[in-house]
Amino acid sequence: MDTAPTNEVETIVQHNDTSSPAAVAFLGLGAMGRGMTARLVDQGYDVLVWNRSSQPAEQLAAEHSAVARADSVEAAFAERAVVHSMLSDDRVVLDVFSDDLLAAVPAGRVHVNHATISPAAAAELAERHARHGVAYVSAPVLGRSTVAHTGALLVVASGAPAAVAAATPSMQALGSRLWSLGDDPRLAAVVKIAVNYSILNALQSIAESVTLVEAGGIDPSTFVEILTHTAFSGSAHKGYGPIIAEKRYQPVGFAMSLGLKDLTLVEDAAAELGVALPVAPVLHELFEAALADPELAQLDWSAVAEITRRRRG
Repeated sequence: MDTAPTNEVETIVQHNDTSSPAAVAFLGLGAMGRGMTARLVDQGYDVLVWNRSSQPAEQLAAEHSAVARADSVEAAFAERAVVHSMLSDDRVVLDVFSDDLLAAVPAGRVHVNHATISPAAAAELAERHARHGVAYVSAPVLGRSTVAHTGALLVVASGAPAAVAAATPSMQALGSRLWSLGDDPRLAAVVKIAVNYSILNALQSIAESVTLVEAGGIDPSTFVEILTHTAFSGSAHKGYGPIIAEKRYQPVGFAMSLGLKDLTLVEDAAAELGVALPVAPVLHELFEAALADPELAQLDWSAVAEITRRRRG
């Protein structure tokens, strides 16, 4: 599948007359986008920002002298050679980066899409960009929005080598490590949703273990300390274990609704690839139950653990 322009890195870069190498645009200023923009500023970048609602962009521009507000997506592409985006889902990304918009983008621009989207949407976006001579990089990030400003995110990227190379400096500035996975833009999307599926499974395994020890009269925080000391010492268990044990589901690092969205992406990708995921239907039912509860629906996705707690005995 030919999904990217044939431009070499030099061809992309030579159109960068309107901005310095340390100047990029960032589109989408939710919790993750704001944190990522702040990180770029801390790394010495001048950042032109855009958001559908103007307040987040105005606030960031007021807080950082290196941040300026773009009036539109078109203006961001006109003024910056590398444009990063962090939007919410397939529908929004496909709506914003339409053929009409891309047809007006100056030659040589690179779009780095950090959203968690389906592999099918990643392929469609790459094909749209290629039709209009705009380079496209699929580059979802791993990590919670609460640490985005610290540079602790991980970035997985795929796309045409020239596009990835042109965007590498700013992608490296965003996180602690960057993996380049290959030419196909679907690859990064598959890795991202697979990572999230592992986290979803970890949330449920922690929920079940914590509920078990609580039923046995054991302090759940002590149990999590034991659990994460050696056997499960990774960031998922060490991060979410105490949150679940202590029921600290605010501030929200990742929304409950986004948890179900990502699980659905996993299920759809598995169906397309012919992969059976026996645990996925169980997780789906639990997230639907959490979202049906007005209190839990507004909390961090780890609060899905409360469904298991409530079903005890």
